[in-house]
Amino acid sequence: MRGLWHPATEDIQLAQVMHALSDPVRLELVGRMSRCGPINCGVVATGIELHKSTLSHHYQVLREAGLTLTTLVGRERIVRLRRDDLEARFPGLLQSVLAALDRDRPLEATT
Repeated sequence: MRGLWHPATEDIQLAQVMHALSDPVRLELVGRMSRCGPINCGVVATGIELHKSTLSHHYQVLREAGLTLTTLVGRERIVRLRRDDLEARFPGLLQSVLAALDRDRPLEATT
């Protein structure tokens, strides 16, 4: 299996990052990854009712935009946000997006 392509930090482009974040599913995935840290991509998508191929496409867009890093561990794909790289390229952008996402998220019931 060939390795997965990720842009170098200096090659991450604002337009591609913003495009990747413009989709509600990808934005939800980013929000979940921000709360979980490195995690299996299947676990991140739990409860999102989309075909596996559609989810794979969303992960590819996030990876190729430079938002995520995907590591192959055996048969698993572990994804994580590229926080440091994004902060280096666009200071405050990811934190602002995540803060806005948290403000817009309805309060979850606690049991």
